[in-house]
Amino acid sequence: MTDQNTSQPQPDNRILDYHTPPGGGRIITPTTLLLCGMMFLEFFIWGAWYVTTGNFMAENGMGRAIGWAYSVCPIAAIISPFFLGMVADRFFAVQRVLAVMSLLGGLAMFAVAFVARSDGGTGNLQWLFIAMLLVHALCYMPTLGLTNTLAFHNLTNQETQFPLVRVFGTLGWIVANLIVSKVLAGDTRLIQYVVTGIAGVALAAFSLMLPHTPPPARGQPVSVRAIVGVDALALLRQPSFLIFIISSFLICIPLAAYYAYAQTFVRAAGFEAPAFTMSFGQMAEVVFMLVMPLFFAFLGVKWMLLVGMAAWVARYALFTGAAPGGIAWMIVLGILLHGICYDFFFVTGFIYTDKKATREIRGQAQGFLVLVTQGLGMLIGAQLSQAIFNRVVSGTGPELLKSYQTFWLIPCLMAAVVMVAFLLLFRDDGKASRQAA
Repeated sequence: MTDQNTSQPQPDNRILDYHTPPGGGRIITPTTLLLCGMMFLEFFIWGAWYVTTGNFMAENGMGRAIGWAYSVCPIAAIISPFFLGMVADRFFAVQRVLAVMSLLGGLAMFAVAFVARSDGGTGNLQWLFIAMLLVHALCYMPTLGLTNTLAFHNLTNQETQFPLVRVFGTLGWIVANLIVSKVLAGDTRLIQYVVTGIAGVALAAFSLMLPHTPPPARGQPVSVRAIVGVDALALLRQPSFLIFIISSFLICIPLAAYYAYAQTFVRAAGFEAPAFTMSFGQMAEVVFMLVMPLFFAFLGVKWMLLVGMAAWVARYALFTGAAPGGIAWMIVLGILLHGICYDFFFVTGFIYTDKKATREIRGQAQGFLVLVTQGLGMLIGAQLSQAIFNRVVSGTGPELLKSYQTFWLIPCLMAAVVMVAFLLLFRDDGKASRQAA
């Protein structure tokens, strides 16, 4: 799922008063620290349940519906632009909307824990369980846009300061995995949902301390055309952008298998704290985010995207090879590839889209990309991977691990086909320039 600037402090006693960036102002200020805390809690909430829910469901009689649990976020990602565009962006201060949505999302997670406890491992309440997860996702997904809006509005130098703020989100995810999986041993226990609920309430309270941020579209007429991103569709007239969008959509279908089932595979292979092991991928993401500008300058758009796709193919190939014997080093290496898988593909995709779109439709274009990839692509992928998983993965011990080999081979081949097609069809020279839509 995602995507650091270092400088020397001044010798005086001001609060972390780093050097003045080109855009003016200090890099780290009290406001920046508040935004870092906001991002930490924002992604702590997601990381506290998203990596562990598959193992919880498998252990508590809901294993055949894991794909549905990993469909709730894509469904919410499709719906949330309408909420942001029609309500949050026009009528209410951003920090207050964030507080309300975080509180409701936290309460929904307490409801998830209550349903899970009432079910008692029978699986009889699995659809109510998933429904409560959907309520949480519907409250949570809009906050991803709200936190970005808060950050960009209140930073004096976005290019320099935002990477620092955003990396605290990745750290929040890692800490959530550490607490739930390693400290609380909660991979298969409902404590993960209690932790998530507490974090949601904490972010709601914390949001009230954030700087006042007025609604960015106050006074503007509500336009379904703008909310849906119809104007961004004009970019599809550019052959390379069309190939990019189609390839991004198609590659997200096999990618969904990792998010839904890597955790159950890691547990089946004998790792004692699966979510903590999975957090190695986010640790690698931080490292590759630091060096990504160097790779981008050297490789350009096309080869950055291809390297990202190739990393997904390599990850699934490693899992396929590791499955029969539960070979630990191959599994860990596949997880560590997350830095390349996410940063080189998703982050490069956002950058490419930004460069191809005009200023007037840039926001619509980014929303369209999220809708196609993390919405439609991941939704179809979650459902397809669930169908494949339920058909081919079975048994216990060595038999179970052997069945995972077939499961991982399918998305590996799917991703490889998309990668080769992209290599042959994508013609952009990498020097993406904004063109009139």
